[in-house]
Amino acid sequence: MKPQTALTNPDIATIKRVLIGIFIVIVAQVLFVAQDVVMPMVLGVLIALTLRPVVRFAEKRGIPSGISAVLIIVFLAGGLGFGAYSLSGPITDLISSAPETAIKVRAKFAEYRDEIEAVKEASEQVETLAQGSGTTAAQKVVVQQPALLASAASNAFSGLTTFVVALILALFLLSTGTLFYEKVVGIMPLMSEKKRALRVIYDVERQVSRYLFTITVINAGLGAVIGTCLWLYGMPNPIMWGCIAAILNFLPFIGAWAGAAAVAATAMVVYPTLGAALVAPAIYFGVTTLEGNFLTPMIVGRRLELNIVAVFLTVTVWGWLWGLVGALMAVPILVAIKVLCDNFESMNAFGQFLSGRPAIEDADVVEEGSAG
Repeated sequence: MKPQTALTNPDIATIKRVLIGIFIVIVAQVLFVAQDVVMPMVLGVLIALTLRPVVRFAEKRGIPSGISAVLIIVFLAGGLGFGAYSLSGPITDLISSAPETAIKVRAKFAEYRDEIEAVKEASEQVETLAQGSGTTAAQKVVVQQPALLASAASNAFSGLTTFVVALILALFLLSTGTLFYEKVVGIMPLMSEKKRALRVIYDVERQVSRYLFTITVINAGLGAVIGTCLWLYGMPNPIMWGCIAAILNFLPFIGAWAGAAAVAATAMVVYPTLGAALVAPAIYFGVTTLEGNFLTPMIVGRRLELNIVAVFLTVTVWGWLWGLVGALMAVPILVAIKVLCDNFESMNAFGQFLSGRPAIEDADVVEEGSAG
């Protein structure tokens, strides 16, 4: 009978890593399958965290949290509803005219595509000769795709449903005051753990609300600047482009490029020459570049500076899981995770990875390694 061998520390560490990997895969699967339920909940929590300081400020002035929460949510929903209704006409026209816009954009670039078309025709002729003249032509089966406008309307209705559910959840969280926090703290068995949990909760609330509120104000200002600049340049619907810029700027990396591409496609139709048409997207991209590289880092501050690689990976993963809404919520979720890592010693290493500034000793090691 062989003696039983005890597990060594490396074996335990390996098993722990495998279990963590399996847990992450299971969580990702649940988030993907149950996105219709989980996504509004996460969005509602983020909205509640953002508006919690406003409710607390009103509560200190003698206004009950229930009343202030209802007023804030109704004001927020009404403002967003009015904005969506006001922009629905221009955005609908923009989407419905997308095929015509694409044709006009292709016509603009026609003079640059002559050589490409010649190569394409030559390759098609070679392929036809290779197949032979007696070959029976294969029958093409074309699957009719839904209209672009109908697809956009379906996505808009799904997003509206998600947002309504998130607002209702945020209303409940805000109107109950600190009841939710008390329930979470009540789970902890020891007083020291209760105090630590309460400190972590308030730290997450403070940092996430500060980040989201600051970014919202910055994006609103960015939209106003872009809308004004495009109006001065003569672009149609500058208010719509300003609102689109403010929304897309919540999406790191992709938002600025997507907005500039949309402006460029529209400018191709509005302006007669290619050079004049490229000025509008250059204005859009220039303003967003200045905001992203100078203004936001200066205002947000160093404490919430994030690793750009971690931000890119987070946006990619959440965009894959939940689409555009997930990509928009990716950075606030990453901020919350980083705050949690900063408050737990066992997660400090991961928190250092998420941070945009390396530890002093790590920077020294890297500099020594590059010098060697």
